[in-house]
Amino acid sequence: MIEKGDYIVFIDESGDHNVEKIDPKYPIFVITFCCFNIDEFTNQVTPALQGLKIKYFGHDQVVLHEADIRKRKKPFQFSGNEGLRNSFLSELSEIIGNIPFIIVSVVIDKTKLKSQYNKPFNPYHLGLRFGLEKLNEVFLNKKQKGKEISLVFEKRGKKEDIDLEKEFFKICSENEQFGYKQVDYAKVIYKLVFADKKSNSTGLQIADLIARPIGLNYLDPLKSNRAYEVISSKIYANKKFPLKTKSLFAIEKNTQSNLLASA
Repeated sequence: MIEKGDYIVFIDESGDHNVEKIDPKYPIFVITFCCFNIDEFTNQVTPALQGLKIKYFGHDQVVLHEADIRKRKKPFQFSGNEGLRNSFLSELSEIIGNIPFIIVSVVIDKTKLKSQYNKPFNPYHLGLRFGLEKLNEVFLNKKQKGKEISLVFEKRGKKEDIDLEKEFFKICSENEQFGYKQVDYAKVIYKLVFADKKSNSTGLQIADLIARPIGLNYLDPLKSNRAYEVISSKIYANKKFPLKTKSLFAIEKNTQSNLLASA
């Protein structure tokens, strides 16, 4: 029997993977991998988010979508009560800042990708591959060799999900390599899990909340970005691709040496 791992990963994205029609205001695709220790996720993370929902909405069925919160869609307009809305945002930021988890993020600059490659790779597949490479590093450091780790993705559509499953299989089961760095994905057993878009998944909501702030920081790193400041210390790796230089990889590894030990 396969031994279950001590961690679970939730994945979400910001932007789209279309390289033919690129939005000049947001010409990137961001994918975030949020890695939680299962005990901490069960006993700390989930209760904290549920408690916030019950406090402000009277129940825990509200789904925290970054776009809905930003655009003040129901129920996040709080009937025009700015004080209540600001209080909610402040507490949400405090919870995200305090809960223990590790972030691996990948930013694909679609404009650069299209200009540097005659046949650009699928940004989603690139993000998946680069993210799994760093996750593999995290889990081997966390002594998860030979253990099964679930990776939870939100369903995007039948065709998209099939394409993702094929790419996931090529990487994790066939150990297909990309670039100069050889990674042995077989050392950790990765399980692909799809969650319905309507599912009220705490982990997916957190992944959704942090993806766009990472993208905005890439586009304008000097601009004030409170949401990014809240999560920046949790980022183990933030890969940007492609680069202006010929180097294949650009990894910003968090300088906090205790990041892996603390999550």
